[in-house]
Parts: sequence; C-alpha cells; structure tokens
Amino acid sequence: ARTLIHTGSFGAIPREIQAKLRSYQDAAEARPDRFIRYDYPNLLDESRAAVAKLLGVPTDTVVLVSNATVGVNTVLRSLPWSQDKTDDILYFETIYGGCAKTVDYVVEDRRGLITSRCIPIQYPCSDAVLVEAFRSAVAASRAAGRTPRVCLMDVVSSLPGVRVPFEQLVEACREEGVLSLVDGAQGIGMVDLSHLGKVDPDFFVSNCHKWLHVPRGCAVFYVPLRNQHLIRSSVPTSHGFVPLPVPGEKPRFNPLPPSKKSAFVNMFEFIGTLDNSPYLCIKDSIQWRKEVLGGEERIIPALTELARAGGKTVAEILGTRVLDNEEQTMTRCAMVNVALPLAVQPAEGRELDADLSELPLIPKEDIGVVTNWMLEKLVYEYNTFVALFVYSGQWWARLSAQVYLGMEDFDWVGRTLREVCDRVAKGEYKSKA
Repeated sequence: ARTLIHTGSFGAIPREIQAKLRSYQDAAEARPDRFIRYDYPNLLDESRAAVAKLLGVPTDTVVLVSNATVGVNTVLRSLPWSQDKTDDILYFETIYGGCAKTVDYVVEDRRGLITSRCIPIQYPCSDAVLVEAFRSAVAASRAAGRTPRVCLMDVVSSLPGVRVPFEQLVEACREEGVLSLVDGAQGIGMVDLSHLGKVDPDFFVSNCHKWLHVPRGCAVFYVPLRNQHLIRSSVPTSHGFVPLPVPGEKPRFNPLPPSKKSAFVNMFEFIGTLDNSPYLCIKDSIQWRKEVLGGEERIIPALTELARAGGKTVAEILGTRVLDNEEQTMTRCAMVNVALPLAVQPAEGRELDADLSELPLIPKEDIGVVTNWMLEKLVYEYNTFVALFVYSGQWWARLSAQVYLGMEDFDWVGRTLREVCDRVAKGEYKSKA
C-alpha cells in the first residue's frame, strides 16, 4: 500500500473493478461494431444514471468525459463571449495548472475578446474570507469596465489540497450574475456531493477515477438543462455536433445508429474511437463501494477523519503544522497538507517569518532542484509518492487518505519525510549522484 498513499494523483482500483473493466474491453474486442454501436450506449446510460443519482441530479444533465480538464476546456471553449470585448474569466490563484493554461489559451485564442482576472488567496483563511475575495474581484472587474462572465472554482484545490466552499461561491456567483464553473477534479468519492442538484452550479465536472474507484480516465460532466444550449460541442467535435442550419446545405452523414436522446447527451456519447470502458465501470464501482465498504455515507466521513488524524500525526513527527483554519473547514475532505521542516531563504532585503527562523534555509534558486530531488527519492528509494510544493516560504506535503490506508501508513510516511528532509538539510541534493 506504500506506493498508493498518494492516490490524489491518478487513483487506484480494486481487482474486482479491474475485472469488470477487462470484461467490457473483451466484449468490445469480440464484436467491435455491435458493442460500440449498439451495446455501449445502453451500458453508458446505466453509468450515467448511477452517477446522477449519487450527485442528486437528473440523468439528462449528466454526460461523461475523460477527465476534469476536458470538462473545463469544453465549457471555456464553448461559451459565446460578448463582442464588446469586456468579458472577464475569474479564477482563484490556487487553480490547477492545466486549467490555468486553458484560461491562458482561450484568452489568447479569442484575440482580445476576453481577459482573465486572478483572485488572490492567502491560506489559511476562513470560508467567508474566500467568498469576500470573490466579491472583491467582481467589483474590481466592473470598476475596470469589464464584465465578470464566469468564475472557475474548485471543490478541493490541487496545491494546496484544501476544501473550497464552492457551495457558497456558487450562490455568490448567482447573486452577482456570474456563471459558476466548478472543477471537482478532487471531488466525487471523497467529498459528499449528494446535494449538487440543490447547489445548482452552472457547470460542474469531477473525476471519477481519483476517489470513486473507477478506472482512469473518467469524469462526470454536469450541465443543467438551462445551460446545455451554451455547450456547442464536445472536445473533440464529432458526429453528435448539431451545426447551425445553412440554407441549401445538406445535413452531414452520421454513421451511428439513430438516437432519441437529447442533443446534449447525444453529443458526448461518441467522440471518436477510444477505449471508453472506464465509463461503463461507474455503476460497478458505486455498487462495489456500497456492498464492500458500506457506501458513501460511511466512506466519506471515515476518510475525512483519517486525513485529519493522519495529518496531525505526520505534523508531530516533523515538528510542524497542518494547514487549516480555525473552523477546520479546509480539512473537510480526504486530503491534508503538512508543512515540512524546510524553508526558502528570503530574497535579499526581506525578513524571514519568525516561525521559519529555526528551519534549514534553502536558496530560492534551488527550489526546483530540491523538490524534484525529494520526489525522485520518494519514488525510487522509498517506493511511494507524495505531492510536494512550496507555499508561503516553506515546503509542504499533500497527503491523501484512502479506504485501504490506516494510521500506520501516515506514521510511516511521516518518518520517511523526516528522513528525506534531513538529507536535504545536509545538502545531499547537491550531489550529482
């Protein structure tokens, strides 16, 4: 289990679900045309219905995509931007890197039609401060003559891995007249999302392969009926796309069997010849979690409790602290961030924070070298992986709780991180060996 302590990266599946995956792949290989054209759509609908029930939303508002980044791309590439060139995309500075680059690309590709605005965050902070930061960004956008059009937010941010009050942010978006785009890459299976229908974001996507024990890659993409007309195409565009009518032009030939499903659902059903067997495993994974683990109502609280207790243990071993606020809402998930006993040497003329004064200081120019050195040592020498990052002048470790882990695993990773940090403090990372 040591190599799987950090499933927040790509997820892991039990053998029973792996067998299900292979059975779908075998069926596709046995009769490709029958399976892909006729059997697959019906099996896909079963998984869509199962995950929709888990989220508390109608089945016709849910489709499946390969990962959360694809969902974010689909929304930002589809939205019809105002021709007055004032639209702003708002996002928090803890945005996932791939989504940040998606924002950059869309801004670049629209050639001056839209701009983006980063919302600064300084953790730890309360949920109220986070919501106020959003409202301040909206006000600043409008004061600059811009139109805040959409805000991209997380359920649990990537680095640091903290629970974001997306429910409150969605409501704030609604009050401000801003579209809400929720990136739940870290979400379903580790955070209770059964109330999604009541929260009612404008767009939502969540990876099923990270925490729901679904094979990678698979994500649920939710778009309420009121917004489905805004999603003009899947990514990539395929047979399900319905172009605007052009006088005198004949409809494009579609080689797939006719469908009575909505244009939105049909658009995502087939986007090319891919192995979409993971999509079909959603219903099997949900059932497995219910029968073997007791269901979401048992799993999610247990993971949160383990992450909090495990993070406290690791922090005690390292002599540091857990990243959280007074309300402990930042750790209301299956991830926890623990400070490492390593600090970044401040730039010339800047003072070091008092609580970092006793830690080994690493030159700023060595941040990349040290981080990559530690990651490689963890993978190749200690047979594990832990997400490491620098935040507020100090290194941090993002740890994940999972159903197959216990406190002994957190004790082990705490001692391992202590050893690796000691090696960094001695300058071992400077050796070419």
